[in-house]
Amino acid sequence: MKELFDNVSIATSRITTKSYSTSFSLGIRFLNKRFHNPIYAIYGFVRFADEIVDSFHEYNKADLLRRFREDTYRAIDEKISLNPILNSFQWVVNRYQIDRALIDTFLDSMEMDLRQHQYDQNNYEKYILGSAEVVGLMCLKVFVEGDEEKYASLKYYAMRLGAAFQKINFLRDMQADYKEMGRTYFPNVDLNEFNESVKKEIEIDIEKDFADGLAGIKMLPKSARLGVYVAYVYYSRLLQKIKQVKSSRVMQERIRIPDKNKYALFLGSYIRHSFNLL
Repeated sequence: MKELFDNVSIATSRITTKSYSTSFSLGIRFLNKRFHNPIYAIYGFVRFADEIVDSFHEYNKADLLRRFREDTYRAIDEKISLNPILNSFQWVVNRYQIDRALIDTFLDSMEMDLRQHQYDQNNYEKYILGSAEVVGLMCLKVFVEGDEEKYASLKYYAMRLGAAFQKINFLRDMQADYKEMGRTYFPNVDLNEFNESVKKEIEIDIEKDFADGLAGIKMLPKSARLGVYVAYVYYSRLLQKIKQVKSSRVMQERIRIPDKNKYALFLGSYIRHSFNLL
């Protein structure tokens, strides 16, 4: 009878994904259907951890995150959790043999947000590794379906694509991170003097990651390629929009792509993929 509970758990992860991220949930639709539930489960886990450090200001975040970490590993070991998000996640971890080192690295980066407010180069790279690159590797574990040789060949590219996505998030959310959370992710950058030159350097760095990421997308199994490409197109368009605005505006508002434009981007991605134009 656990099957019913497992179905409810996956439904919870799916609701979580759709509630928190229109873009991500739309991208999942372009993956092969057999990947939908595993990726929903990974996103739900990542989102809940992120909510602990970003949203629950009136609670003891450190204690909540510690308990979340403990409950995560208990769920993986026992292959069940009464927390439906963790029950879904343990299923993915056990089914696709996701390395625990990836999970630890991710949770370590979430913990950094509790104590770190300004990042030097070393901590910046460490944070991106944990908050984005290893999440890409978790998804890659799903996409290669046990093919460790394929995983090894795509690992570098998945990490670079995850890094590009995260750096764009940093740019997009710079105003909220700095003014509301007191965080400065970009190393050696004084956001009180954030200017066009600094912004340009960050954009060039992201474009380098994007170039490697796109090369990796072309090497993905066809069953996963379109969904990941859709995410790439969305973030690429977001970067282009950020590039078109002044640095002062980035510090004043969150740059967005309207939902109606997202649908157009995704349709264009589908057409290019269908005609092998990647």
